[in-house]
Amino acid sequence: MRIPASQLREWVALPGDATPEHIHDALVSVGFEEEAIHAGEIVGPIVVGEVLEFTPEPQDNGKTIRWCQVRVAAGDAEGAVRGIVCGASNFEVGDKVVVTLPGAVLPGPFPIAARKTYGHVSDGMMASAKELGLGDEHSGIIRLHEWGLNPAIGDDAIALLGLDDFAVEINVTPDRGYAMSIRGVAREYAHATGTAFTDPAGSLTIAAGSGFPVAIKDDAPIRGVVGCTGFVTRVVRGVDRTRTTPAWMVKRLALMGIRSISLPVDISNYVMMELGQPTHCYDLDTLTGGITVRRATAGEKATTLDGQERALSPEDLLITDDKQILGIAGVMGGASTEVSDSTKDILVEAATFDPVTIARSARRHKLPSEASKRFARGVDPLVSRAAAQRVVDLLVELGGATADGLGSDIVDFTPAPAIVLPQNFVAQLIGVDYSDVEIETVLVDIGAEVMKSSDGWIVTPPSWRPDLIDAPGLAEEVARIHGYDRIPSALPVAPPGRGLTRGQSARRRVAQVLAGAGLTETLAYPFVTEADNAQFGSIDGSPVHSMVLANALDPNVALLRRSVLPGLLDTAKRNLDRGLTSLALFEVGSVFTPSGPNGSESIPAGTSKPDAKVLDGLYASVPAQPWHVAAVFVGPVTVKQAGQPAIASGLTEALDAARTVAAAVGVEIDVRQGSHHAFHPGRCAEVLVDGRTVGFAGEILPGVAVARDLPRVVSAIELDLDALIAAAPDHVEATAVHVYPAATQDVSLVVSEDVVAEDVRRALISGAGDLLEHAYLVDDYRGTGLPDGHKSLTFALRFRSAEKTLTQQEATDAKNAGVALAANSFGATIRE
Repeated sequence: MRIPASQLREWVALPGDATPEHIHDALVSVGFEEEAIHAGEIVGPIVVGEVLEFTPEPQDNGKTIRWCQVRVAAGDAEGAVRGIVCGASNFEVGDKVVVTLPGAVLPGPFPIAARKTYGHVSDGMMASAKELGLGDEHSGIIRLHEWGLNPAIGDDAIALLGLDDFAVEINVTPDRGYAMSIRGVAREYAHATGTAFTDPAGSLTIAAGSGFPVAIKDDAPIRGVVGCTGFVTRVVRGVDRTRTTPAWMVKRLALMGIRSISLPVDISNYVMMELGQPTHCYDLDTLTGGITVRRATAGEKATTLDGQERALSPEDLLITDDKQILGIAGVMGGASTEVSDSTKDILVEAATFDPVTIARSARRHKLPSEASKRFARGVDPLVSRAAAQRVVDLLVELGGATADGLGSDIVDFTPAPAIVLPQNFVAQLIGVDYSDVEIETVLVDIGAEVMKSSDGWIVTPPSWRPDLIDAPGLAEEVARIHGYDRIPSALPVAPPGRGLTRGQSARRRVAQVLAGAGLTETLAYPFVTEADNAQFGSIDGSPVHSMVLANALDPNVALLRRSVLPGLLDTAKRNLDRGLTSLALFEVGSVFTPSGPNGSESIPAGTSKPDAKVLDGLYASVPAQPWHVAAVFVGPVTVKQAGQPAIASGLTEALDAARTVAAAVGVEIDVRQGSHHAFHPGRCAEVLVDGRTVGFAGEILPGVAVARDLPRVVSAIELDLDALIAAAPDHVEATAVHVYPAATQDVSLVVSEDVVAEDVRRALISGAGDLLEHAYLVDDYRGTGLPDGHKSLTFALRFRSAEKTLTQQEATDAKNAGVALAANSFGATIRE
């Protein structure tokens, strides 16, 4: 939310020398986060000038420039009249214009200097609205009489046009929608500084309209909540469409991040930012009959102001007349009734809509707007009359219109239930002994109705604070406004004997080991599509059930993940798109694996602790959430270097990562040929611990990778980390550091093609005994020189004794023992 200082000053006593930092400090003290400062990038001298004469001069490039004489100061002093080259043609002799003199700096930055151009020395520049940051208009220069201004020649144009104003930007959390307005922020500034606050909504003289038919027909409310509870309309007639938006309003809108469009639209946007109530202006002559607010029907379509035809959902709330759809309520108006240059009579609408309905429509149609942002957070239902009146008053004042008595006045508001605030509740919750006067002062200042009771207060929150629903919320308001710095800071002492749990230690160890092996840890959102869960969601063959979010940010990504891999693959794609071609990523995170339908039909109120039966039911409705670890490898594991070709990552890196994880946890894993519909059928390994499948490692199916805009070769692992930890011993013993050298040998064994290489490796290990420290498959050869249906497996063997230096013969004897067991088990023979 951006707040222009000049506008804030209208409703609170802002010091004359107030700086952006001062305003930020005050708002931060009451719980807002500072975001940015939007100050004018303009430096003078910029003055009012009068065009004395000009000479059109056609150029060889087909363009015609004007060589102008412009008076920028009274009298005959040197420099009072400047020669200026101008490419615009929308001005006449006698027009007063904005002249930027040498030494001035415009937004960009764009410094102004006397320079030779088109055969003249241009001693300054006559500025357009865009060049001054007052809008997008760049087809001609500013003619001040069109802006309703008639200043003296030589006056400071910076002050005249409000170019010396600045805005502060703050972050407003979703529960504080009232602060999405100057009205709300001014009230908060008053809380922070103790200065007087004038409510802009209370300073208006409101005239109710009547006679315009409006009907609210919500036959399918969401969650049982009617989509529209208020609809105020007013009519103005005879709007002068030749009138433009005044400079002060254009500048304020620009500081708030809104571009100027036309006077009626600018007024509507200005009132929205001022009061927090979105309004909409219809061309009254394009309406047929009255207005009906209703839900869309299946198959309906509407064309919005952006010219797009949109398929509607039965959840969408519509504004319609007797013949057509006027717009999607709270999101965007329709193209057929928008205000145009021919509009004379305007219907002003200020409505109150259900926040959830508007939020879902805005997300569904991908139409985020300033209006939908406010409706989704909740708009004060009692400010609609004031907002409609404010729009009418400005159209009368600035647009030459006449207010008409025609309109409607539907406001259906039920005050929030009163909250009981016990006498000592705030002190017990916050830890500060606030006096009764301090508590009552805050409650009254935020706009609540406060009644003293025998043991505390009965508090009715104001209409603009739907977030205040219980005593803790009121206590937080007391702490926030009196200052968080009053809350004592005490560091709790950890009980003796506590620390990380066994699972926490193991997960941390896994992450550290993978990072030490060169992988980069990432975190992805746990929300996935239905296709993601169907593709990756089962590593043990169980049926796929998914948890569905009740209010997903994106309806197409509304399931909780059953696998970590989809998020990792999306992260890999984003990094590839940014030019990173060698990736090794991992994530340790929870997955959600319901065995069937889960969730709870109702959630108990948070005002008291539920009984044991209710808690047991809630716990039973929560799905299993085991921890998984996954890793993805894309591109070369070793990039191309001088004299060294690139080495592509693949199945080897995936298996190495699986073994690294197992070693960090302290378990032995078995690997065998596996099958998973998301992995390459010939390059997929099933990972087992004690005969139980705990994950897969291998290369992603090329079609799956390509569908995600990844290279065809992507290797990955995903392991059930909880299962690995459960199978591990309570304590991981460190491997002894050997002092005697190792003896290394290789062996190539010929076996039938259907024999699994891992089984042969384990036979070698078992037969060779304790002297064999490590056995690693380095080659799998199938081709000439071998009997049909056979393959040659080459293993690198490392032998070591903890007691002495092994002789070559001792290592050979151990190897032969291993070969003998492989021969007996699988018919293996040494390759000649």
